[in-house]
Amino acid sequence: MDRQVISTSSAPAAIGPYSQAVRAGGVVYLSGQIALDPASGQLVEGGIEAQAHRAFQNLKAVCEAAGGTLDQCVKLTLFLTDLSKFPVVNEIMQQYFAAPFPARSTVGVASLPRGAQFEVEAILVPA
Repeated sequence: MDRQVISTSSAPAAIGPYSQAVRAGGVVYLSGQIALDPASGQLVEGGIEAQAHRAFQNLKAVCEAAGGTLDQCVKLTLFLTDLSKFPVVNEIMQQYFAAPFPARSTVGVASLPRGAQFEVEAILVPA
């Protein structure tokens, strides 16, 4: 199977041995995005709201680099270090995704890279 690595400077560079996204056949698998500013590589300040916005913006940039849009995401996985913030993330998510929404799982985790409070990964099927 052929694999194509997707990369963009509009999203943070990988902070480990992985790709921002990989296309395999007609499907693009997007690595998790936390709220790193693509220019500085630093975690954005401002709490869960700012982190969720930045992570979704990073995800959008990788989708676009793959030739797709957020609307073509078929599956999301959300990771939160505090599940009491889930309603806030739901509200913010609706600013980036419209119905019909992608399938989604949400997982409470003890910690995330760089001290992030939120991470999102996706599966994209571009047209």
